[in-house]
Amino acid sequence: MWDKPQLLMWFANLLTALALLLLFYALLFLTVHSPLFPIKRIKVDGDLVHVTREQLQYVIKHELTGTFFTLDLDKTRQAFEKLPWVRQVTVRRHWPDRVEVRVEEHKAVARWGSVALLNSYGERFDAASNDQLPILEGPEGTEKVMIDGFAELHKTLQPLGKKATHVWLSERRAWRFELDHQLIIEVGRDEPVARTARFVTAYPNSLALLKQPFEYVDLRYPNGFAVRLPEYKPAESKPVVKPAVPARPAAAKPA
Repeated sequence: MWDKPQLLMWFANLLTALALLLLFYALLFLTVHSPLFPIKRIKVDGDLVHVTREQLQYVIKHELTGTFFTLDLDKTRQAFEKLPWVRQVTVRRHWPDRVEVRVEEHKAVARWGSVALLNSYGERFDAASNDQLPILEGPEGTEKVMIDGFAELHKTLQPLGKKATHVWLSERRAWRFELDHQLIIEVGRDEPVARTARFVTAYPNSLALLKQPFEYVDLRYPNGFAVRLPEYKPAESKPVVKPAVPARPAAAKPA
């Protein structure tokens, strides 16, 4: 080897390249971890209604660590997404010292029973709300189906000026809903939107004219619906009195 100058030259060049590479890596490491590149500004954007300034400041203070180069964007995003009303977060660096955080809040459109809230995407999330929201109840995993069905139901009921305040979906996928906290409407499995539309069309000239309260309507009929009237009492039939037939005089016996 020592008597081969070309091989020695190649080996020397290799060692030089490795040394330069290690030097470059060391300089890069020092630069990245240097306190000379701190994060000086953190900008949080988004239409925030429920997420408070105090919650954001807590995350920024306790979760955002590192310099402009070493800040873990995924970890930062996950830290913000732990807040109850936060649905989605994007985090971006902006040279030389700024980080921009974009926060999307959940928009609660219904309650999932008494255990969670549902957003417009049919996603469940845990948060507290004092809003008067409709209640949806159904089998596990049907949240998206129920949100879509509720949206169709809301649109169908608009001509009546009434709202569904509670909606149920059974294991057999049969629908039932409560109208304005008062009236239970049994819809069933088949063509729930079409059945409800027929009910909406017939309501002004039928049920709206009743002078006594009703609490239950069953739409599971091909050409109509049934109504339960809790105070309905059929008229009592009066006994028929037959007129008395005058007695005939006894016939005189012949002498």
